[in-house]
Amino acid sequence: MIMGDICTRACGFCSVKTGKPVYDDPMEPFRTAMAVKKMNLRHVVITSVDRDDLKNDYGASIWAETIRQIHNHVKNCTVEVLTPDFKGYEPSLEKVFDEKPEIFGHNVECVERISKQVRSQAKWSRSLDVLRLSAKNGLRTKTGMMVGLGESFDEVVKTMNQILDTGVTIFTIGQYLQPSKKHLPVVRYVKEQEFKDYKQIGLDLGFDVVESGPLVRSSYHADEQARIAMEIK
Repeated sequence: MIMGDICTRACGFCSVKTGKPVYDDPMEPFRTAMAVKKMNLRHVVITSVDRDDLKNDYGASIWAETIRQIHNHVKNCTVEVLTPDFKGYEPSLEKVFDEKPEIFGHNVECVERISKQVRSQAKWSRSLDVLRLSAKNGLRTKTGMMVGLGESFDEVVKTMNQILDTGVTIFTIGQYLQPSKKHLPVVRYVKEQEFKDYKQIGLDLGFDVVESGPLVRSSYHADEQARIAMEIK
């Protein structure tokens, strides 16, 4: 995770600290690349806090430089990014797109009906726009969501259809787990068979890769997902 450990947003599911960030390290992209090289990674997933305080581009320049440094210094490593929405600001998104990460990810997190409750400072339509722009720019595009927050089976299927229409090819679904009593409660624990049903429906709809299970998260088997997606494309 880059750009510090303090987020400018306060999503109802997330345990990352919220506040006013002071973290500013111009050498972080290079140091990140050196860490990736030292660990001899074949595939790396980079994520970050939201930095709505960086009004020039919401941190997109740091994202772009991080991708560039990894590509320059770790030739055999594929880069997957899991980014904020950059408030939908297209010039910021284009900075990231221009560095050609092998996988561009941005999570919708939940179904549309409860999105405002789960992500009070985000917009469902804006997240779809981010994904659509990524796919339009020719990037392999990925998103993920949690279940167990009060959505229905039909709403999850509807969400898969909405996501597929943006051009996303990799989709993940996992069980929401409450980080603390201060966070949103778990409404239900989804049964194993329902996760299997979601996976089959997603594949039948046309996603290249669907990971669906109680412990699935965005980075779950990420290297294998990337390999499959790149072979298909």
